[in-house]
Formats: sequence, structure tokens, C-alpha cells
Amino acid sequence: MPLIAVLQMTSGIDPEVNYSTLEAAAIEAGEGGAEILFTPEMSLLLDRDRSRAGPWIESTEPERISDRLARLSAEAGIDLAIGSMPVMGANGRWANRSFYIGGSLGLRTTYDKIHMFDVQLSNGESWRESAAYEPGTQVVTVDDTPLGRLGLTICYDMRFPALFEQLGQRKCDAIAVPAAFTVPTGRDHWHVMLRARAIEASAFVIAAAQVGQHEDGRETYGHSLVVDPWGKVLLDMGGEASGLAYCDIDLSRVEEVRSQLPSLANRRPIAN
Repeated sequence: MPLIAVLQMTSGIDPEVNYSTLEAAAIEAGEGGAEILFTPEMSLLLDRDRSRAGPWIESTEPERISDRLARLSAEAGIDLAIGSMPVMGANGRWANRSFYIGGSLGLRTTYDKIHMFDVQLSNGESWRESAAYEPGTQVVTVDDTPLGRLGLTICYDMRFPALFEQLGQRKCDAIAVPAAFTVPTGRDHWHVMLRARAIEASAFVIAAAQVGQHEDGRETYGHSLVVDPWGKVLLDMGGEASGLAYCDIDLSRVEEVRSQLPSLANRRPIAN
């Protein structure tokens, strides 16, 4: 029964400060016996001021930090599911990129967020992720992790069941959903959507989240969750503070649920 660690963060505008938080968490989680550490979306840099963030993103620093994370994974003896950080992507635009780094294998798999967060909320918050970021195009899974096959998604992706259906059809045992969720949408949608995605994919959902007031002025919802394939919440880290938490993952639940409710096997094509 693998033990995982989940890091809930209040990331800021200084990547070195954020890296220090990750480093301390990886060392503590490794010493605590966890096999994977999951971190939130934009773990390394959370800054809505694109003119301030741009020089770092467009430099060699993201690649250098990725290399440092790989060394940290090996030294701490723990795999790292880094929720995401901004990097230079294709066509001279940025990408919101997840990293899965396996300390023992030197494995490094990346996933670029597919669905861009372009919304105007009733409280006045406006977000136009597509103005700076190039959307990803590939569904990504990581095989042979301590959790079996792990699917990679990021935050707003959770609103698109077709992606999770594909991950379910690929027989993912777990799906990472790192996030920096807004408070208004979080209150009403966070728990219900993540439980639904776990049920639909018949897989564990692990959602490490940003929480609280950030240096760039935003506020995030928190409530990092681990949900089992039946939709049961195994871990909820609350919406008040950052920190590290642990959860045992009983992988036998995946096949147990899929045998009881074989919705993936029973799926039928729908004619247009």
C-alpha cells in the first residue's frame, strides 16, 4: 500500500523561495516513508504580473530548476509530481507544464495544460490564460510509478470529462490534478467535480492545491484532496494553511470498483 505525500502551498513571486519550500517538503516526505510527493499548479512561480514573471520564464532558469528537482528527487529518495511551473513552450509562447520526476529511474515526463482558464467571474475576477500560454495537445500518462499508471492533468482540465474518460480508458490507477483554484468557484465546484472525475475514471484523484493570500494579490481555495475510485474523500487539507500531509493508497480499490461498476467497460459510442 503506497504512501504518498501532498504539499499544499502558498507560492509566491520568488522561485527560489518556492523551491526551498519544495526541497524541505521532499526531504521530510522522503524521511516519512512517502514514495511520491505531489505539489500544486504553479509550484515554482505564481505571479499574475506577466511583465514581472516573463524574464524568469524566458530565461534558462526553469530548465535549471528542473535539473535541481531531478537531483533532489534522487537525493531524497522520492518521486516528485511537480504540479506545474511556467516555461517557454512552442511558437514563442509560454506553457503551463507539469513534471513527473522519478528519483530511482531518473524518469522525467512532462505534460502541458490543455485547457486554458479564460473566464470572467461575477466577483470581478478576470483570467485570460490563453493570452500568454500555448495549450498542450497531448494526453499524458506515466507508467510504472509507485501508484501504477498515473495520468497528468492541471487545474481547469478537471472541467472537461472527455479528458478523464481518455485517462480512464487508458486504465490509469491514479490521476494528478494540481491546482490554483479560485475561491468563488472552489466553494461550489471543487469537491463535487473531483469526486465526479474519480468516479468516472474509476481511479484515485490526487489534487495538490494552492491556498490563501498570495504575493501577486490572488486568493486560492486550498482543500488539497485525495479521492478514491468510489468517490470517497480520503484526505482534505482544508482551506486555511499550507503544509504537508500523507495518505495511504490502497491500489486494490481500483480493480474492486471497476469490477463492481464496470462503466469503463460498458461504455458505448454515442452517434452524432
